[in-house]
Amino acid sequence: MSSALPLERLTRPSPLRSLTLGDFRLTHVPDGMVQLRPDGWFTGLGRDDLAALAPYQDPEGFLVGSVGGLLIEHRGRSLLIDAGFGPRRLAAAQSHPARGELAGGELIAQLGAAGVRAQAVDTLAFTHLHDDHIGWVLADGGAHFEGVTSVVLSETEWRERGGLLPAWAAGRVRTVPDGGEVFPGVTLREWPGHTGGHAGYAVDVAGAGDDGVRRVLVLGDALHSPAQVANPAWPVFFDSVGGQAIATRRAVLEEAARPDTVCYAGHFADVVFGRVTGTDGGHEWQPLE
Repeated sequence: MSSALPLERLTRPSPLRSLTLGDFRLTHVPDGMVQLRPDGWFTGLGRDDLAALAPYQDPEGFLVGSVGGLLIEHRGRSLLIDAGFGPRRLAAAQSHPARGELAGGELIAQLGAAGVRAQAVDTLAFTHLHDDHIGWVLADGGAHFEGVTSVVLSETEWRERGGLLPAWAAGRVRTVPDGGEVFPGVTLREWPGHTGGHAGYAVDVAGAGDDGVRRVLVLGDALHSPAQVANPAWPVFFDSVGGQAIATRRAVLEEAARPDTVCYAGHFADVVFGRVTGTDGGHEWQPLE
């Protein structure tokens, strides 16, 4: 674990947090939180690896994950990547053995707090179609996203899981290939493994300022915890193709470690914006201030 990681932020979900780069404003829009059981979410870890997770655990012994979406505003238009868990809650006893509590309900109100009405979002994109990423799309017959004209995901995710989307969203689906543009300056990246069609996104903010940042990588569920940045080979119970997911994590980390790149990792507790930096043994996560 990097000594730069703020310990109190590792054990709480993220509030509303924004990053402005040139003509782009990127905002983590919270919906709720999820608890991850260290010895259930990650499979087959030894004693030393489990001990290394201690700084990331809440008082109940769970890793804390944020749940929400990424709002990207650009020249009067709005893109939302992922749509949270929706207005519901599963207690630990109702959830999966690899998880504790999973709760949503905040995203629509938090969009308003960020200054954007949900109805004003014109493009809705998904990294994948797990329930903690599509929740508000399933709520209230789509009334919250009546302004959406394009629902974006990878062709493989649409083919394998598209039946999870309600009719109103399925009728607006636009599948995009690897490297295809989904919104001005935003391209889809095929990063399979967590699901067969899992996607990340790259935001080209070239010329945004003097800080050297030229792009933002949206990691989706390629990684779930900042602890994985140093340990990409840890198996994840919910990765549908485990070996492929590990290969994807390694490739994503190499790309993310470029000095012109910052990342958004939506499940990373209260350190969702950060940089991947190289170390002698691999990589580590350095959250943005």
